Amino acid sequence: MLRSCAARLRTLGALRGPPGGRRLPGREPRPALRSFSSEEVILKDYSVPNPSWNKDLRLLFDQFMEKCEDGSWKRLPSYKRIPAEKIQDFKTHLLDPKLVKEEQLSQTQLFTRSFDDGLGFEYVMFYSDVEKRMVCLFQGGPYLEGPPGFVHGGAIATMIDSTVGMCALMAGGVVVTANLNINYKRPIPLCSVVMINSQLDKVEGRKFFVSCNVQSVDEKTLYSEATILKILAREDRVEG
Repeated sequence: MLRSCAARLRTLGALRGPPGGRRLPGREPRPALRSFSSEEVILKDYSVPNPSWNKDLRLLFDQFMEKCEDGSWKRLPSYKRIPAEKIQDFKTHLLDPKLVKEEQLSQTQLFTRSFDDGLGFEYVMFYSDVEKRMVCLFQGGPYLEGPPGFVHGGAIATMIDSTVGMCALMAGGVVVTANLNINYKRPIPLCSVVMINSQLDKVEGRKFFVSCNVQSVDEKTLYSEATILKILAREDRVEG
């Protein structure tokens, strides 16, 4: 597995070009990248395959995309920044306006999308409205290392919370985490692919009770289990 990570890093390095910014003979210089706050970067969907995705992640992606064809599942796009309308939603219902600094919001970037391709969080989420279920396909890159050769527990918690949060958001609206309880069963090897399964169990008023587990691609290995309580920020979004 470590050799696989090393090979992937070498591949990514080759894709980015030689060190020191030297231009290879016969290669035209590429245009300078703009700030991540530009419209072009904001609108780029990062939940689609890129060269860092291994074969397991690509295969699962194709399988879930087939499930999306009949409308029973849908793929959720993912950007480096929260769309402007969502930012306004959070500002209106969650934040004290006095604490919001517009100049900081213009420079923010999602934590899970702050690494170059293949180095950190590579993932895509699929949601079933009928089942009230979210599945996240996750590949943890070498910059997420905790114990040697394995994904950091905090990175796993981040992906669990993100997956559960999107599940609750799709089912009811803007939510915040009140409680996150994780049982770690086994460490996840770096650069491997896991499935994060999130299920909305019940709703009591503004409380969303969600369960989650992290499994291997073949579903034979259980890496983590979690129970999460999310609180709805907008009570008028829940019906029934």
